[in-house]
Amino acid sequence: MLAVAILITVADQVTKAAVIANLGVQERASLIGDFIIVWHLQNRGASFSLLQGASWIFIVVTIVAVGLIAAYHRSLLGRPLWLHAVLGVVLGGALGNFVDRVRLGYVTDFVSVGFGDLRFPAFNVADSSLTVGIVVLLGWLAFRQRAASRVRG
Repeated sequence: MLAVAILITVADQVTKAAVIANLGVQERASLIGDFIIVWHLQNRGASFSLLQGASWIFIVVTIVAVGLIAAYHRSLLGRPLWLHAVLGVVLGGALGNFVDRVRLGYVTDFVSVGFGDLRFPAFNVADSSLTVGIVVLLGWLAFRQRAASRVRG
């Protein structure tokens, strides 16, 4: 789990550093036409730019989340290795944005998908890791719950 978390955190920080070094804030560069652009944004809030300026809340929430992830990891002893890796993906995502908040006071977002003004909110490697990891974990938990209810019923 820890190796995956470190890999995700490093990938997140390296990609953000590349964006910061090559684009000014609010500057855009086409990656795949207008569909996918690199757009250097500074997000001082949460996902979808909610709660702007409340970085301290997210720092506290991340510290609590890291503790919960560590506790949950212990409960997974003996479970498949992929499950530990997925938990590392979630931890790496949390740590990637945590580093930004502590170091910069905001999170650097840069992936923008859409057409013209109709765009999904910008995100980064950490956001993607958190989303994918949580969806996989919730899917696994739902599958496990469903399988257990079949056995009982």
